[in-house]
Amino acid sequence: MEATEVPKVREYETIYVLSPTTAKEASDKVASRVTEVLGREGGTLTLVENWGRRQLAYPVAKHRRGVYVYLKYTGGGAAVAELERNFRMLDEVLKFQTVKVRDDVDPASLKVDEAVIKFESLDPPEEEEMEETLEQQLGLAEPLPGAASSAAASASAAAAAAASGDDSKSDDDSEAAEGSSDEEEEA
Repeated sequence: MEATEVPKVREYETIYVLSPTTAKEASDKVASRVTEVLGREGGTLTLVENWGRRQLAYPVAKHRRGVYVYLKYTGGGAAVAELERNFRMLDEVLKFQTVKVRDDVDPASLKVDEAVIKFESLDPPEEEEMEETLEQQLGLAEPLPGAASSAAASASAAAAAAASGDDSKSDDDSEAAEGSSDEEEEA
């Protein structure tokens, strides 16, 4: 008696980054495209997390921030290829990355909770998100109103400590330092 073997699938996770100015309708369009592609290619969406608007490591398409969305799903290589092809065609998607998590996942053992596979969309920022310049981050310029960063605060505290340390030198120390440099010039 032969046991019928259930075909195993692979588990993948994908993170894609949307433009920070993406409207709610556009992010819903991306979400519906993801669901449609995985359904058509025989994949199963198991987890969706919206990580929100975050700063990018480097500017991408002149954006310094992006909306991160994390997906976990099962399927074959064709599902991944089709999903990534769709990401390339959508202007709202700035970047994406797919990683294979596991081989040989039994689709019958997967339990999918409908609450964890709902896409949440963020409203675009109401006012232009002002970003600190490098000078402001280093404390060389005035910080943005209401957005004093910890880096700017620590840099200005260090600058204040250095300035007060320079004033505490006694006149004898500065004269001794000047005398030693004069002696070196004579030699």
